[in-house]
Amino acid sequence: MKIVQKLKNIHFLSLMGTGGMSVLTFLLTAILYRSLSIKEIGIWFFFQSMLSFLDTFRQGFLSTAFVKFYAGTSPSRGQEVIGSTWFIATATTIVLLLLNIPLIFIAFLIKDESLIYFAKFYSINLLSSLPMIVTMCIAQGDLRFGRLMYIRVFQVAILILCLGFLILTKQNNLYNLMYINIISGAITSVLCIILGWSGIAFYAKRSKACTKEIFDFGKYTVGTSISSSLFGVTDTFVINFMLGPSTLAVYNLGRRLMEVVEIPLRSFVATAMPALSSAFNQNNKAKLISTMSKYIGIITIGLIPFLIGTYIFAGYALAIIGGGKYNGTEAGSIAVNIFRISATIALLSPADRFMSVTLDAIHKPQINLYKVIVMVIVNVISDFAGVYFFGNIYGLVVGTFFPTLIGILISYYYINKGYQSFSIFHSYILSFKEIKKFISNGFKTPGTISN
Repeated sequence: MKIVQKLKNIHFLSLMGTGGMSVLTFLLTAILYRSLSIKEIGIWFFFQSMLSFLDTFRQGFLSTAFVKFYAGTSPSRGQEVIGSTWFIATATTIVLLLLNIPLIFIAFLIKDESLIYFAKFYSINLLSSLPMIVTMCIAQGDLRFGRLMYIRVFQVAILILCLGFLILTKQNNLYNLMYINIISGAITSVLCIILGWSGIAFYAKRSKACTKEIFDFGKYTVGTSISSSLFGVTDTFVINFMLGPSTLAVYNLGRRLMEVVEIPLRSFVATAMPALSSAFNQNNKAKLISTMSKYIGIITIGLIPFLIGTYIFAGYALAIIGGGKYNGTEAGSIAVNIFRISATIALLSPADRFMSVTLDAIHKPQINLYKVIVMVIVNVISDFAGVYFFGNIYGLVVGTFFPTLIGILISYYYINKGYQSFSIFHSYILSFKEIKKFISNGFKTPGTISN
């Protein structure tokens, strides 16, 4: 029982939610690579990348800002924040729907298949997932990471079940795949409303002042939220239009293995904001920097053994995800190499992510926005330059090192200059000592990251 109680902490539940969804996503990807052509898979990943990017704009206005204004408030204030969040989420979705209308009428003029699918299906996907997105914001604000886990896992599980039905009935094609993607989001959203998790009943509690507060903060925090997805979108565009959908499918096969890195990063980023904001609100600079340093150091060090293992066994993992048809092929070899290069560069990701979250926590979200703009420009230049000079996908993958490094340097400069000086190198030393102490005490000490 004591073990069960220890596992019921926000870090473990967040990790389980992200990990559970990622396992199902692995399964979904494995099924897709076995049931669709490599070109169709490339189109599917292009659509998913673009859909995720647009949804990040919506969530970027909401998630961090919602937690900041909702966590620890009175019930009446909490209801006001939920209602105002619903208003912003609805308004943002309507704007995206209106932007889609012209695309529907000119879809017949578009020659690229990837863009045709995007024009026809992206808006209805955003609409079907609206209640689910707001519910996830509320769950994070209430630190209900178990609920987040149920929502994420349920949505992907429904999609897998529907895909299995299509395969059994021999109706598996891109159009039907787009439709069941909408259905899985809609079913999850309806369930959130029925269970009373969505907070839609508080829509009438919204206020103009609260909406403005969330919007004014969110227009900057959207920079943090889109940082990772925006780079994926630029990469996707360059590959799709310069090298083709088939190359995009191979690229995504290799990048799919990077979930080994993304699972702990996404889960701990979700728990970092409340801890960092609490330290900032208490005007405890030492605690905030210490918390940030532990997140950076512990997760970076913790990634190393996992990356070594996955680096060695990447070929086996590729066979599981992509199927036997990629074994011993040039496409399979390229996918494995993409993963190995990306995994090496990914050791810089914890420093970039957690310093970005820290900038939000210390009320410097505008710095994140400016930083992301610079990083995207560097990413686009490195993408085109890499493909141009190398003539293949490897140039683009290697080029991802430069925007990540630029992001770290910008965050480090502004945190040191505008808040409190610290050393990234010291973060790793401090975390190594904490991990060593934790192991030497027989894993009996409490978690090394502040709750």
